[in-house]
Amino acid sequence: MVRSSSVSKPLSATWRDYFWLTKPRVISLLLFTAIMAMFIAAGGWPGLELFAAVFVGGYMSAASANVFNMVVDRDIDARMKRTAGRPTVTQAIGTREALVFAVLLMLGAFLILWLGANLSAALLSMAGLGWYVLVYTLYMKRRFWSNIVIGGAAGAFPPLVGWVAVTGELGWLPWLLFALIFYWTPVHFWALALMIKEDYRAVGIPMLPVVMGERATAAQIGLYAILTVLISVLPLFFGQLHGFYLLSSLPLNALLLKHSWELYRAPERPRAVRLYKYSMLYLALAFAAMAVDRALWM
Repeated sequence: MVRSSSVSKPLSATWRDYFWLTKPRVISLLLFTAIMAMFIAAGGWPGLELFAAVFVGGYMSAASANVFNMVVDRDIDARMKRTAGRPTVTQAIGTREALVFAVLLMLGAFLILWLGANLSAALLSMAGLGWYVLVYTLYMKRRFWSNIVIGGAAGAFPPLVGWVAVTGELGWLPWLLFALIFYWTPVHFWALALMIKEDYRAVGIPMLPVVMGERATAAQIGLYAILTVLISVLPLFFGQLHGFYLLSSLPLNALLLKHSWELYRAPERPRAVRLYKYSMLYLALAFAAMAVDRALWM
């Protein structure tokens, strides 16, 4: 009877359960940077076929990584308020079914990006997926406070995928987009870690606020915010972006530094929440401004 019950649970899962299993809210910003990178590379509309391939394939690739992550982390997710309702924890979707779903998403993403864009886009997408699952989730997350710095590089792959889908090659500008997200990631996720540090402490995840405290975390956030700003303006010095992006980046960067400084002065939860929310807006608007600027000048 127990065996029959355990098998029937996944069969009761709805498409909504599988949809939320992919973490669509998390994917949205990653996918947006990939799409904007396409517009930046093309200097405008990249074409419907490429747009659809990167949109669908990119979503499926990121979704696969997220599902693998939730399967691996289901033990600690069950003990954290923020993640206790995930389908892999409640067993609305069984572990085996989730793994099959993740593999199918991965294979589908590879084929769609390969056939709809090119092999380089497909391989870069798989590299980002592998980095997130193998380097971050399986190796670094539970061992090192620097987990989000090195492991978080996985989130910087989408612009490379979008760029190479259009051009077939990588120059230095897409690598600057990669670097922008790489240095932005600690600002964003350490702000989140400050917000839920007790959850991380309870399950033994060595996030920076747990290991070094709030003040040290705020200082590191400030350092990475400065590096993010510096990376964000480099395309201007090389003549790849122009006036529209310059005017857009000034208030965006000023607010990022302002919120980071305020958090350093008083590393309190409301200020961490403010920075966390603004950091998402910052990245989206920065990429959008780049796309508009390139469309105006190309």
